[in-house]
Amino acid sequence: MYRRWMTAVLCVIALSCVGGVSGAAGQPAVLTELTFFLTFVPNIQFSPIYVAIEKGYFAEEGLNVTIQHGDEPDGANLIAAGQLDFGMISGEQVILARSRGLPLVYVYAWFQEYPVGIVVPDNLGVSSVRDLIGRKVGIPGRFGASYTGLLALLAANGMTESDIQLEPIGFNAPDVVCLGGVEASVIYINNEPLQIQQRADAGMCGDITGVTVFPVAEAANMVSNGITTSEMAIAERPELVRAVVRAYDRGLRAVINNPAEAYLLSRKYVETLPASEEFVQALEEAASAQAEFLAGSPDREAVAASREALRSELQARFEPKDVLQFLVLLETIELWDSDQLGRTELSAWEITQETLLAMPADIVTMSEPIDLSAAFTNAFLPPDEQ
Repeated sequence: MYRRWMTAVLCVIALSCVGGVSGAAGQPAVLTELTFFLTFVPNIQFSPIYVAIEKGYFAEEGLNVTIQHGDEPDGANLIAAGQLDFGMISGEQVILARSRGLPLVYVYAWFQEYPVGIVVPDNLGVSSVRDLIGRKVGIPGRFGASYTGLLALLAANGMTESDIQLEPIGFNAPDVVCLGGVEASVIYINNEPLQIQQRADAGMCGDITGVTVFPVAEAANMVSNGITTSEMAIAERPELVRAVVRAYDRGLRAVINNPAEAYLLSRKYVETLPASEEFVQALEEAASAQAEFLAGSPDREAVAASREALRSELQARFEPKDVLQFLVLLETIELWDSDQLGRTELSAWEITQETLLAMPADIVTMSEPIDLSAAFTNAFLPPDEQ
């Protein structure tokens, strides 16, 4: 998932067992070291990992987690070779790896909705994806989730790449769109549209006053990033797989339920997060109030409403630059949240594979479909998610 998402997110665990000598409060006195490898650089979108560490969910599974950043293709290869145990790898990378005979297995879906889409300024009069025929559309490049998502979105609308003028622009969509360098752009829907809209609201985006987003997920249900391991780990250390999934699942739920707390806990890992004294105080108050609210066991709809109320309150109180990363977190939560966290379906894997098979040979060297039933499993999800 930005290269952030597609250049890799992988978990590494160098260990042979889970747990240790029992200590106080039921936690092992000696924890097994675990390195969790994430893509790109520290980012608020990795908050489920940060929260699972800070709230002790991994420790309760007997694991002491540290984070290391790296590159997805290399991580997939190392996991397949048994040199690393876990990784947060995209569905498409799992399929491509298995097409080369690498024994990767996807065990927990991080994103329930594919995070890619196309953003279009409202002043273009574009009301559908087909209205983009013949127009110049920016993209980071012909690689990764952006390109895969674009092709799936075009195909779902009866189009191909040749129907648009595709322009590589790097990860600079807000700048290029606001300068008029492209008429639309492939983006990560939880981030760049917010940046463009903030610039438009400030009068810093030409004559653009608003944007429309066409998400891939509304046209094609594809598999995004999730926890991935090897067939060997599943066969030889299934309890380790369950432990990692349980801890991560708890972290993800905690972020969905209390994003203010998640933002505060993530500051230790993301030094660039805006955090003025006044903003931190507001989040501390919100986190405390949300904890009391959650004690009443509200349903998913009520929790979602509480997030929207907090969004409105913070936007009214703080400058756009101060609240942007919190808004990114809220938008990302919408891509994670579902009735069944962590679960993927065969139909989504089939659409993802069909998209890969249709790609130009110079982009993806995959000529035949794989057995998708071996590429993923829902067997390690917590009982209430299976």
